[in-house]
Amino acid sequence: MLYAMRFHEFRLHPDVQKGIDEAGFTDCTEVQAKTLPHTLQGSDVTVQSQTGTGKTAAFLIPIFEFLLKPDYAGARALIMAPTRELAVQIETEARLLGKHLRFTTACFYGGVGYAQQEAAVRGGAQILIATPGRLLDFVDSGKLGFQDVQFVVIDEADRLFDMGFYPDIQKIFRRLPARERMTMLFSATLSTRVQNIAWKFMSEPVEIVVTPEQMTVDTVTQELYHVSLAEKMSVLLGVLKREKPETALVFANTKRACEEISRRLEINGYKSRFIIGDLPQRQRLRLIDELKAGQIGILVATDVAARGLHVDDLDLVINYDLPEDPENYVHRIGRTARAGKQGRAVSLACERFVFGLEAIEELIGMKIPSRAVADQDLVEDKSRGTRIVVGRDDRTRGGAPHPSRAPRRQSGSGSGGRRPRRHSGKPGREGAEQPAAAEHKSAEKPERKPRHDRRQPKPAAKSSGQRAATQPADTTSGSPSKSEPVSRRLEHYRRKYGEDFTLVSGEPKKQARSPQGGRNRGTEDKASTQSQPPVDEGSAAARGKRGLLRGLRRLFEKGSRSSGGS
Repeated sequence: MLYAMRFHEFRLHPDVQKGIDEAGFTDCTEVQAKTLPHTLQGSDVTVQSQTGTGKTAAFLIPIFEFLLKPDYAGARALIMAPTRELAVQIETEARLLGKHLRFTTACFYGGVGYAQQEAAVRGGAQILIATPGRLLDFVDSGKLGFQDVQFVVIDEADRLFDMGFYPDIQKIFRRLPARERMTMLFSATLSTRVQNIAWKFMSEPVEIVVTPEQMTVDTVTQELYHVSLAEKMSVLLGVLKREKPETALVFANTKRACEEISRRLEINGYKSRFIIGDLPQRQRLRLIDELKAGQIGILVATDVAARGLHVDDLDLVINYDLPEDPENYVHRIGRTARAGKQGRAVSLACERFVFGLEAIEELIGMKIPSRAVADQDLVEDKSRGTRIVVGRDDRTRGGAPHPSRAPRRQSGSGSGGRRPRRHSGKPGREGAEQPAAAEHKSAEKPERKPRHDRRQPKPAAKSSGQRAATQPADTTSGSPSKSEPVSRRLEHYRRKYGEDFTLVSGEPKKQARSPQGGRNRGTEDKASTQSQPPVDEGSAAARGKRGLLRGLRRLFEKGSRSSGGS
């Protein structure tokens, strides 16, 4: 087989070969065996290869070889990666393989300060490893130039483009010097955008495909459990008890699930931490280093750690949730069995995420061996029934689980369901304010004046002679009948309305309305109205009262005529 070649067969520089030997590498992987014959000759390459196949050494070794030649004194190499974790891992491997070389490396990524990275640039680093966003920040601010860059590497190009860096990659290539350079592009798939980059910015690249039909690593033993949501944690504990891994990665689909799983594992006696995108960069790097050093046994992660996470001798990968994107399954289980080593992956298919199983098996071209859940696979979950509160001050602790049962918040009386305010003077005290302060606030609060009933009618305007008089109350119960004498009926309405009424004999004469909206009556009306108090013509209440009085006059006139006829 071609990839059974040894590194000694390439006749590398003694210092490069010494670093490879001390790193424990003797035989080339397939991607290294296929790539190095072309790159050591200075040819551009586009390589389709999965993560964990040894491609980092495949592009670092030729860079070291060329930078050691006198013709390339002062030249720089630029390596672009999609994530901060992958950039740091490339830097770590560069220092490992280049242990006996005089090259300096600098790593640029967001989420941390600029000072240390700026110092590395000023120190004249020859190998620049960066994420596109931070790299453009340095270039746009004039802190970094591309004039000495003669070697360019794009690692995991498909991931870069999926994250929206396609325009940034094009912008970076346009700013690179126009002179001849060597470019190496590595991607899990040779998509249209990958081929466009190769066509625009590379010089007759050699296309290398590394076993595209085999999407998973042969040395990974895969296993699947069909479980319910209720027994998922018990099965996870059973797998950990049976396998007894020294290091394990547990993948979940959401940040909240990662945090909760990690805390429940901690309650069950496991040393566990979680890593999610919300954690500060220094925190994430520290957790990865702790896992590599064996200080923590289990790291619960989202897919942010699936790409480029390199942990030597990782014993076990557990898919607590089946990924919704089938390609993420390949990247997850690729964290174990790296560089030809043996590994194991266990997946839990529950009713929520089992629908992605068919697409996963179609992608990898095989049925994942399933195993029935036996009684011995179920371990009692000590955290069962415990309320796990997530998202509370964990980023300051670096993903370290704290006691899971948090005190419930007390809602103040009369708050209408709102969250009580935190007292400004005492952090951590929620709920009611200090009693003295509450009493002080209530004492300062002025009493509200009672609102007038808006439904009460406004009083009608009165003359100056009537303002001093009190309106007599109506002591009669009900209205008099028409059969009663007119004098009694007049007395009733006089007492009820506080007005003097005069009986007018004869038929009233009706005339057209005046321009002001009133009626012009005959001399009978004029004589009767002279004894009435003046009425404000502009008041709506006054106009209504005037109409009422006129109606009463007509009523009395009709009653007078009927009594006179009888």
